Amino acid sequence: MASDHALIQIVDAALAEAARKAGAWLACRPGCAECCIGPFAISPLDAERLRRGLSDLEQGDPERAARVRRRARESSERLRGAYPGDTLARVLSDDDDGEDEPCPALDPETRTCDLYGHRPITCRTFGPPMRFDGGSLAVCELCFDGASAEEVAACALELDTAELEAELSAGFPAQSDTIVAFALVGRTSGPPERARGPLH
Repeated sequence: MASDHALIQIVDAALAEAARKAGAWLACRPGCAECCIGPFAISPLDAERLRRGLSDLEQGDPERAARVRRRARESSERLRGAYPGDTLARVLSDDDDGEDEPCPALDPETRTCDLYGHRPITCRTFGPPMRFDGGSLAVCELCFDGASAEEVAACALELDTAELEAELSAGFPAQSDTIVAFALVGRTSGPPERARGPLH
């Protein structure tokens, strides 16, 4: 049986190779958090990994974990208030909805991710030019500044994890994509959730 750890190893190895090929074109550094603003879809696997990371953080640094949990709760409440009804569908279908909402895992002081080791696949691969499962080429607009299309293409890397992700996702038949804030408060619909204890 495949594990999420196997998926992360494949993705991180691909990212390391993409970063090596990109070299100085890659602008990503700790504190560069432009890609951490605005909600985006994460898979049930990503959501479970984030919850596991928050639980691990609770064991090692409960105060920091409490700050993440508070930011997730506040973000969830802001989004539900601004986009009532089917909040999740609205923020995922319109790029402008919630576009200024920071990811709750982002520490606003250091501008680094408090759940970095457990971050979603999208977060792990955003930056260098990556093509997923035959899809279009994605690259951060801050990277490859001044590069030609040929220079970008020369650094591109293909990543095909669809089969492995499908196998791993089979354990989440009733769940669908969500966003980081909702994953960390443990809900995808309904009214805002009140504060509660550690997630397990």
